[in-house]
Order: sequence, then structure tokens, then C-alpha cells
Amino acid sequence: MNEGRILIVDDEDFICDNLQRILRNEGYESIVASTAREALNIVKNSSVDLVLLDLNLPDMGGIEVLKRLKEEDPDILVVIITGYASVESAVEAIKLGAYDYIKKPFKADAITLIVKLALETQRLKREVKAFRSHHDSILRGKPIIAESPITKDLLGKVKKIAAVSDATVLITGETGVGKDLFARTIHALSPRSKNPFVEINCAALPEHLLESELFGYEKGAFTGARERKLGLFEVANGGTVFLDEIGELAPGLQAKLLRVLEDRSIRRLGGTQSYKVDIRIIAATNQDLQKYVRENRFRKDLYFRLNAIPLYIPPLRERPEDIIPLAKHFVVEYNKKYSRNFLGFSPEAEKLLLAYSWPGNVRELTHVLERICIMHDDKLIDVHHLPKEIAQTADITFDNSFLSSFNIPIEGMNLEEVLERVALSFIKKALQLANGNVSQAAKLLGIPRGTLRYKLEKYQLTGFNSNS
Repeated sequence: MNEGRILIVDDEDFICDNLQRILRNEGYESIVASTAREALNIVKNSSVDLVLLDLNLPDMGGIEVLKRLKEEDPDILVVIITGYASVESAVEAIKLGAYDYIKKPFKADAITLIVKLALETQRLKREVKAFRSHHDSILRGKPIIAESPITKDLLGKVKKIAAVSDATVLITGETGVGKDLFARTIHALSPRSKNPFVEINCAALPEHLLESELFGYEKGAFTGARERKLGLFEVANGGTVFLDEIGELAPGLQAKLLRVLEDRSIRRLGGTQSYKVDIRIIAATNQDLQKYVRENRFRKDLYFRLNAIPLYIPPLRERPEDIIPLAKHFVVEYNKKYSRNFLGFSPEAEKLLLAYSWPGNVRELTHVLERICIMHDDKLIDVHHLPKEIAQTADITFDNSFLSSFNIPIEGMNLEEVLERVALSFIKKALQLANGNVSQAAKLLGIPRGTLRYKLEKYQLTGFNSNS
């Protein structure tokens, strides 16, 4: 059975029987109404994809019926059935929103073709609407929390990137830092924001399925391809395509993606014609693509195309000022979702959240807080609510030699000051071992060179070659 429910509105039994026979032979479901009143009632109370509407009905003019159908369901497609004498009325109907018209007497192949095209148009409209709805929902209520200088600087870059709506962006960073949120924010702040935001994980599908999802296919392109399918590049036309985990893209697809980036055109599987697409591509990875290039696992030319505008998202441990504001934001969300009444965190719980390294980054933070809000219903999130791996940071003991090695006073300490002094000590040691070479020191510390340059400025460490 083909997808699509078709309503035939005509007061001539012969016409209705003929249309139902044609549609049944093509595998379509159809229902019949002999009056305008009956047709409007069917559309109001059931799902209809396409209406075949005769202009001459006993109880109401076809133009008026068309207007009322569109008022009831603005997305419904209407094909006018008309005799030779009323072609002008059919043209008027198209101006009022009808999809097309068929002249009596009609041929079966003409009916079949126009129904197929109309239903394909309807399917595409609904797909685009669904993508837009999904785009709106994933952005609503998910702002970038920017309290740390690093994240505030990132947000400023995002706004500048968003304004250039055609530039390709490569977002890098550890798993869980929120690369997808930054991609969505770029789209939401861009001139493309009213068009679809389409996301796909390049590691989630095998190569042949991913290719058909991205590029679509023609009828008969492979076994099971019973009709043409538009790919995500076409569905996203005018909007943004977000390719997550781009480092996992198979070599054959890397070549095809390069062509999309070079001339903004795609060719469906099994097709011979190329189609232009107006899209921005944002890619993301937690892998070292430069290393992949050296190992011949990723095309060098594709890497440079994707890296037109690089955006690195630092891990949560490098922007501790964001931890508590993020945590409070998520608690508000989960209070609403799970009908809880948490007001915040105890001072001890906050200290532990700040002391923890968050290897899973923001994603780990959200999971921890969601789990707490599901399992507990108190006023404050305290130490006993926290998972063992976080609460155990309270068991760390600091002897005099440890404190003095970082110039921390024994009489008392501020956690943030401790973290700052320890970080400063490690940076100085790494620079000493690297003979002042910033790139080498960054490798020793396991952080990007840009992050180390930022910290050199923050701690006012001078005398090093920041370009090295």
C-alpha cells in the first residue's frame, strides 16, 4: 500500500468509481464524498493528504469548498477536477492555493502522475516542517551558559561566525563539551535560522546507509528503492547540515562530501543529474583530524575545506566558572521535568562539583544532575546526593608539604585559589621542560596550544614565544 490518504469529492458516481479504481490499482487508499458538507466533515475529523475536488457540487461552489478546506488544514493539497468549460475557474483555484487541476475526461496515467507528484510534495513539506519543529525544540531553552572568560570569548566568536552564513565550520573538543549546542547556536543566530537544521552522526550508520541518508536516491537505485527519496542535503536546502563525528566518515564519502563543499551540488544514488543545494556545513569531531591526515585516514583537501573556520570548545575542567551556573541551570530544567523542588546546592556540594575533573564534561554533569532529580526530592542537593566518584574528592588530605609546594598557606585555603596555583605551577614546569616552547609545553600538559596561550595571558606569564 502506498502512503497517502486521498479524498475524492464528486457527485457523479461514475467519476468516483473510476478514480477509486485507478487509485486502488496504484496501491492508494481513497474515500469518497458526494457533497461539500460531507467532504469538510471528513477533513475536520480524519487525516487526509490529498483532495481530488470537483468544482461543480450540489450544495456549494468548488472555489468556496477550496477556501474552507484550506482554512481547516492549510497544508492539505487539493487537485481540482474540471470540465473544459470551467478551466478559468480551475486557474483561479490554483491562485487560491490549489495544487493543480485535471480536465475531464481524464486518462488513468494522468491521474496517477499528478497524484504521485502531489503526495511527494506533501511528504517533502511535512519532512521540512518536522525538521523545523525539531530545530525549534532543540534550541528552545538551551542557551550557552557563559560565565567563564573562555566561554564568553567563545560566544563572541559564535556570533561572528553565525553572521557569515556560507562559511564552513569545524568544531573540535572532547566528548560531551557541547559541540552540538554550539552548532545549533550558530544556526539559530544566522540568517539561515528560519530554514532547517539537520543533524546526522557519521559514526551511527554504515557507509551505504549514511550515503543514502545524505544524498538520497532515485527509484530503482538498489533493491528496495521503490520510490525516489530526497537526501538530507536537499531537505536542508537554505539551512544548515551538522555532521557530527566527521572523523568517522568513510573514504568514499569523504570524496563525495568534498564535492559538495566545492560546488554545492549533490547527485542522488542511482541518478545522473546534479542538483544545486544552498547549505552551510558544520562538522564536529573529538578526534585529532591532523593526525588522521598524517595517517592517511582522512583526506587532506577535505580537512582544509572543513577547517575554514575552526572553533575549539575547551573541556569543562578548564572553565570552572561555568560549572555551578550550568549545574543550577540543569536543576531548574529537571525540576520542571520531574516535578521536583530543589532550590540549589549546599556549599559543600558546590565545592565538590568544582573539585571534580568532569572527564565526561557537560554531558556528564547533566546526567549526574538528572539522576539526582529522578531519585531524590529535597530542598538542597548535598554531598550525600552526589555519586561516589564526585563525593570521594572530599577524602583528599592535604599535608603541609603538599600545601607548601604550591605556596598555599597552611592556615586555610580557598579552593579556586588552590586550583589556580596548582595550574600555574604545572604550566611553569612544562614551559621549563620545553625550554619555553609553547607548542611543546602544551603537548606535555595535554591541552591545545590556544588554551595554553590563553592561560599565559591570564597568569601574565611573559617571555615565551606564543607562536612556537
